[in-house]
Amino acid sequence: MPIVEITLIEGYDDDTKRRLTKALHQAVQSVIAAPDEGVTIVAREVPPANYRRGATDKIPGPPLPDAVDVVRQFLERMEARDLEGAKALTADGFEMVFPGGCRFTTFQQLIDWAGPRYRWVTKRFERFDATPAEDGMAVTCSGTLYGEWPDGTAFEGIRYADWFLLKGGKILRQHVWNDLAETARSG
Repeated sequence: MPIVEITLIEGYDDDTKRRLTKALHQAVQSVIAAPDEGVTIVAREVPPANYRRGATDKIPGPPLPDAVDVVRQFLERMEARDLEGAKALTADGFEMVFPGGCRFTTFQQLIDWAGPRYRWVTKRFERFDATPAEDGMAVTCSGTLYGEWPDGTAFEGIRYADWFLLKGGKILRQHVWNDLAETARSG
């Protein structure tokens, strides 16, 4: 069974090392049919004085925030209408794509578009999945929506899936899929 070894410069906190070894474990299992107990990950640390590259001493690079935590915070801030707080979690060039291919680069554009569709909407999170992507970190969040239609009628149990691309710990893209339109037509 596979053994993966990684060498780190001393200085990373335990949470960062756990996240890294978990990601390596998952990477192995995405390619090799190995049970959990068959995958070994070994993280070795060396003092900064013992690590040189390009004839210069190196220091550890800063760890990125957990991608799922960033997405969860973003969604919670959006629901609370803490738009400045949500914006702080986005990268330059941030874009949202909603059902029907509607593209937005500002939260005000989204609010204006959503206004005639519902009074308010909230997400019940059922699952978050994170995976490395060639151009960053991808996070999918799925669950159900509940809220009120423009006439004040309540709705709930409407499926959704949001896909996020993070680059450098910030959200660059959000793609949203849900059954709101289908439910509105049938209701």
